[in-house]
Amino acid sequence: MAAAPQTIEDLARAEARRPRWLAVILDFARQRPLGAVGAAIIVFMALLAAGAGLVAPYDPLANDYAAMLSAPSAAHWLGTDSFGRDLLSRVIFGSRTALMVGLGASLLGATIGSAIGVTSAYFAGRVDLLVQRVMDIFFAFPVIVLALAVVAILGTGAGNVILAIATPMVPRCARVVRSSALAIREMPYVDAARASGFGHARIILRHMLPNVMAPILIMATAFLGEAILLEASLSFLGLGVQEPTAAWGLMLRGAAVEFAESAPWMAIFPGLAISLAVFGFNLFGDSLRDALDPRLRTQ
Repeated sequence: MAAAPQTIEDLARAEARRPRWLAVILDFARQRPLGAVGAAIIVFMALLAAGAGLVAPYDPLANDYAAMLSAPSAAHWLGTDSFGRDLLSRVIFGSRTALMVGLGASLLGATIGSAIGVTSAYFAGRVDLLVQRVMDIFFAFPVIVLALAVVAILGTGAGNVILAIATPMVPRCARVVRSSALAIREMPYVDAARASGFGHARIILRHMLPNVMAPILIMATAFLGEAILLEASLSFLGLGVQEPTAAWGLMLRGAAVEFAESAPWMAIFPGLAISLAVFGFNLFGDSLRDALDPRLRTQ
């Protein structure tokens, strides 16, 4: 016997029983399919990074000199490098390095930039003028040049690379957050907080900062892809993470260039991993901006 067709009331009840977080995800995927594709890439990358030790078929640091420069095969799906290390394992573990550096740089840059932007907008006057001129100095340098300068001063290593990549993000985030905080500064509840005798720190942290979280989240997400690309660029130049750490940019330098014709898989697969990660974060960041910015909403 065929089941009775669902009525509008049945669909409404099913919608009400659905968890709110699931409803939000489904609505986002339905309204912004490209953003959903980007989110799927990010989730897949995060799962790979979290379970790298279980998923990777080989130790990414293990040398197999009998299989040096082996082409992709059943034993080594993506081939091996000049030291006989399995490329698939190194690409999987490289996602962990990329996410660690990208997330660390984005969170650090967004936090410092947001604090500077909100503080500059709140105090206004000479403080705002001075802070913005300092930000203009940072804006005068290209992103990669500024990151190279910080690494040259502090040295290589994951921590210094995170700081170097976060530095160019600070003025960008500060400028965007400041523009939003200037409008919030004139809101009645901020005037009421001042009249109540609240201190500057409490007004900034409790009344202004929470109301500029949307642009902060957008900036942090959008910068993740660029942070991964910057980490790969610094590692390619020998100024990022160092051997034998598995990192996509590090896999592209040295032997990958030397054996570009005889073993092209050494450069192709890490390059594809970088491109896919940046593509996913850019798609998701753009869709998140459209979803959170009321000026860009189409529905």
